[in-house]
Amino acid sequence: MENQNERAFQKQKGYHNPSKLSRKFGKGQRYIRKVGLGFKTPREAIEGTYIDKKCPFTGNVPIRGRILTGRIVKLKMNRTTVIRRDYLHYIKKYNRFEKRHRNMSVHISP
Repeated sequence: MENQNERAFQKQKGYHNPSKLSRKFGKGQRYIRKVGLGFKTPREAIEGTYIDKKCPFTGNVPIRGRILTGRIVKLKMNRTTVIRRDYLHYIKKYNRFEKRHRNMSVHISP
């Protein structure tokens, strides 16, 4: 497999009823799911061959809580990026807002 670029052999977890959870594409079966919250499953997740256990569409990670947005700052790590989230903080004494930011490391599915 051309997608085996990690030290350990990457594979999707086995499921008890593959006909219910997977769809057939060409050579074998691939586990995909609908995550809800208005997100459509990307075509790359359906037709692709990548393996990522932390992907919400092909892995075992649920989407829950808030959906966070930000601006990409760094892309130097493998499957991880640093995003910058800007926000306004209210100062009661001066009746004004000040700009603040927070950097977060987030996972990128292939």
